[in-house]
Amino acid sequence: MPVSPELISPRSPRVSAARRLAKRNFRGKERLFLAEGPQAVREAAAYGSTLVELFTTVEAAERYADIIGEARAAGARVHLADEQVIADISTTVTPQGLVGICRFIDTPFDEILAARPRLVAVLAHVRDPGNAGTVLRCADAAGAEAVVLTDASVDLYNPKAVRASVGSLFHLPVAVGVPVERAVAGLKEAGVRILAADGAGTDDLDDELDKGTMGGPTAWVFGNEAWGLPEETRALADAVVRVPIHGKAESLNLATAAAVCLYASARAQRGSGGCRTVTES
Repeated sequence: MPVSPELISPRSPRVSAARRLAKRNFRGKERLFLAEGPQAVREAAAYGSTLVELFTTVEAAERYADIIGEARAAGARVHLADEQVIADISTTVTPQGLVGICRFIDTPFDEILAARPRLVAVLAHVRDPGNAGTVLRCADAAGAEAVVLTDASVDLYNPKAVRASVGSLFHLPVAVGVPVERAVAGLKEAGVRILAADGAGTDDLDDELDKGTMGGPTAWVFGNEAWGLPEETRALADAVVRVPIHGKAESLNLATAAAVCLYASARAQRGSGGCRTVTES
């Protein structure tokens, strides 16, 4: 079904409402967020009834005709807009011509626990939205079953976080606003071992792998980009683990360290005796 040739007016209430979603308080009030670019819009359309509206330029509608079709099939209203409207709605410097409006999709923490996850990333005190989105993407790639953002972390639906997740936001359950104490306690009750990632950790990641202690259900707790995890959070973990630095680099950034830790767990869990080998055999 072709997109209507009539361009939506820049003064349309729909455009004004979409523009306001760049601000957290409006996102929270409406429980809606922006998904920009073809990858995010495609994933949103595939998620069910999440995609509510889609704004597209004429050029993007022609280039991504398949995505437009998927959006319509998902029940989204498609608005044809000029480049200035897209620029007004978008939060990127160089918009790609597609901006979707989506319903919130976070998952209640209790539902995550009930699913008995085997690999979880917990973002405690993570304030940078780009880092949060990238860690979410790493967790998705490593095969994690869930991500938890504590109440001290950035808004999951910050446009930069959504972009940095590159669609992974729509791939796995994400709980938001969970106090770190509740997150750790709930995961422990679900049989998950808690590992706090910290550059000053007393345990070495290589040693943990060599000891064969990482094959079971595991949650990694990642801290603030600048000052890591506070002592009270480290004290909640079963072990505080550092990623070894074999070269001369001072440290690893948050997203890189998270990728190393999550993939280490994923490999251990898929090895002989790992929890995935046991449950999937």
